[in-house]
Amino acid sequence: MPDRALKIAIVAGEESGDLLGADIVRSLKQATGREVQIVGLGGRHLQALGLVSPFDAGEIALMGFSAILRDLPRLMRRINQLAKTVADEKPDCLVTIDSPDFSLRVARKVRATNPSIPIIHYVCPSVWAWRPGRAVAMKPYVDHILCILPFEVKELERLGGPPGTYVGHRLTHDAGVLGAAKAQDLPRDLASPDRVKTLLVLPGSRRGEVRRLLEPFGETVSMLHARGHRLRLLLPTVPHVADLVRASVTRWDEKPEIILDPHRKWQAFGKADAALIASGTVSLELALAGVPMVSCYRLDPVARIVAPYLLSVWSALLPNLIADRALVPEFYNEYVKPNNLTRQLEALLADSGMRAWQKQGFAEITRRMATDKPSGEIAAGVVLRHIKKAP
Repeated sequence: MPDRALKIAIVAGEESGDLLGADIVRSLKQATGREVQIVGLGGRHLQALGLVSPFDAGEIALMGFSAILRDLPRLMRRINQLAKTVADEKPDCLVTIDSPDFSLRVARKVRATNPSIPIIHYVCPSVWAWRPGRAVAMKPYVDHILCILPFEVKELERLGGPPGTYVGHRLTHDAGVLGAAKAQDLPRDLASPDRVKTLLVLPGSRRGEVRRLLEPFGETVSMLHARGHRLRLLLPTVPHVADLVRASVTRWDEKPEIILDPHRKWQAFGKADAALIASGTVSLELALAGVPMVSCYRLDPVARIVAPYLLSVWSALLPNLIADRALVPEFYNEYVKPNNLTRQLEALLADSGMRAWQKQGFAEITRRMATDKPSGEIAAGVVLRHIKKAP
């Protein structure tokens, strides 16, 4: 019956995936004029559209081998619970979003229980970076992959994975990013010795990241101050690590302004002269906004042991991979040293060739990632095509 509500199952454990799922639901409503009933798992954005999750999506927002191994029994129970819920609901389509170690296991169990449900995975797993065999392994139970990076469609084809569609990245149409990029395009005087320069400090959104990085970040700020730099420090963060951040920066010689409001975060991106960051999605936000940066990461103890055997990519940073050149300096593990970070930041806080190199590269990334329509609309179109093809 064409006028009945669409029933879409979504599995989204991370805040970023929850946003992507909400974009699809809104676009499906607009494209079809029909109501969309949502089942599955998600956060506040999907819940605002009517989803009732069987448990808190934050339970699967784990990062690092140590955390996953520690919580494996509970995760397996949740996987089985969610797969049964989705299969029993008999949705028109299942869309799993990111968090591949969890969501793709749900997809595999749903396919085994009810092969008639089309399954689409949103955000290509990093098969181009590590464990390339996952591409072929997904093919029996994933019908299509929605890719957010322009090179991923060809990589899936090269590795024998499911077909993919580049839907673009929601950040390329995000009003906050566009506003920050416009502010970054305004001329700024970096040569004046009296000018107070604005440094963004972004230590990550997970507790382990914050604990491992805030100490060397604070030491870097102290060293910049000792070398004569006058700085305004802005530290955008998220509510679930805000208390940890506040406690950690009390020991800093210069205290940053902690920012929780998303609108003020984008204002900070527009004002920033440079950024010191934890490697992650924020690097792409900064690149699209045009903010020069230095990237760092310290792996958890188990990941440090296994990473050299699993990684097959030349850079772990999205801006570098999209540009296909080393735009942003990366420091990992024992190389996250204030002496290194200070000198890199000094080059970016000046009107230097290194700063110009990054800014030019970021403009090229913006061009490469451009799409005619917002990512949610393109993704919704793929979902509808698979619903129409379903038996």
